[in-house]
Amino acid sequence: MTPRHQRTLGRRKVLFALGGAAVALPAAALIAPHALADQAPRRGPGTAAASLPLTIVNNSGSFDNAGVHLYVVGNADGRQVRLTPEGNVVPIAASDNGPDGFTDYAISLSGSGETKLSLPHMSGRIYVSLGAKLKFKAVTDGNGDAALQYPAGWVTSDPNYGVLHDCAEFTYNSAGMFCNTTMVDMFSVPLSIRLTGSADQVTGTVREGGREAAFAAVREQEAFSRLVVDDTRIIAPGHGLDAGLFAGDYLAPYIDEVWSTYTGRDLKVTTNAGTFTGRVRGERFTFDGPAQVSFAKPSTRDVLFCDGALAAPNDGTTGPVAAVLGAGFNRSTLLSHPDQPTADASVFYRTELTNHYSKAVHTATEDGRAYGFAFDDVADFASYIQDTAPTGLRLTLTPF
Repeated sequence: MTPRHQRTLGRRKVLFALGGAAVALPAAALIAPHALADQAPRRGPGTAAASLPLTIVNNSGSFDNAGVHLYVVGNADGRQVRLTPEGNVVPIAASDNGPDGFTDYAISLSGSGETKLSLPHMSGRIYVSLGAKLKFKAVTDGNGDAALQYPAGWVTSDPNYGVLHDCAEFTYNSAGMFCNTTMVDMFSVPLSIRLTGSADQVTGTVREGGREAAFAAVREQEAFSRLVVDDTRIIAPGHGLDAGLFAGDYLAPYIDEVWSTYTGRDLKVTTNAGTFTGRVRGERFTFDGPAQVSFAKPSTRDVLFCDGALAAPNDGTTGPVAAVLGAGFNRSTLLSHPDQPTADASVFYRTELTNHYSKAVHTATEDGRAYGFAFDDVADFASYIQDTAPTGLRLTLTPF
């Protein structure tokens, strides 16, 4: 599978429209999952069926099926939509809001055992909430179209802040199924996805005791400790920074050292386009190679969100280099490894100033893969799987 940092990268830039901005600004309430359709490999006519069996399994051990609520929301044919229990894709409508001002798009699980659904072509998120329903609000965006405000578990004023919930992301279209479990925004409910078809693939499974260990590991890091919200969730440090829970200059010493080091030596970055060789010149990290690309010194926020100075356009050159730099900063491998990217996970997160949140969620999973930050697919360390001839998708709530 071609590493996705060497494909188009547009979804990374718009990913965070799902967050606090979606709560504060209805016009920004756009679904932007990690597995957007433009991430699918470009092919001829696809072979994927018009619908895919979707199975939901509640092995949480903490909530029975009656206490688990399911939501499948996203985009189809340029509109924001939701999935009904009957397997139909229905457009979002402002009239869906009830007397309390929120929709009730919850799909109930079967009384016992597995829950079987049918998933048509769409891109979106599969949310699960435990113990209480989520409050999605239908709004009108800046173009006058119906849109949906998504839960933002890192915003204390969000109506879903007190609800235990999480999600997986997917795109299903004629080219196949492309899906992942995401921890880019937060980690709360252990989820595993299994995709069958031309292969049988599983990712995202949290090892026994992994959730508790991740909470403890983040709590033990003084700079990260405020990101742990009771036993409900761990907020990703980028959102924590915006919420005043994480220092805005946390990574500044490491960033400064990278800039200083590569003023006098080369950093090589290899992508599908070829090898880029860079040095800091006049405060910009400038790379020569298949094309010349350059970057201003990023802030801690830029690194954590993989945005700003590290934004990745869909140009085949700047984007892939930005992705590798973003991964190198988050994994703190840029100083130790002047040839990037490195695929040796044993050297990741070894410095004191590193993304300890991402380290913790990777350590929590059985296969060592997780979406701890937006460029975590660099060198294939994201909890992402795909199949161009899928026969079924299985989402499992695994034990806490």
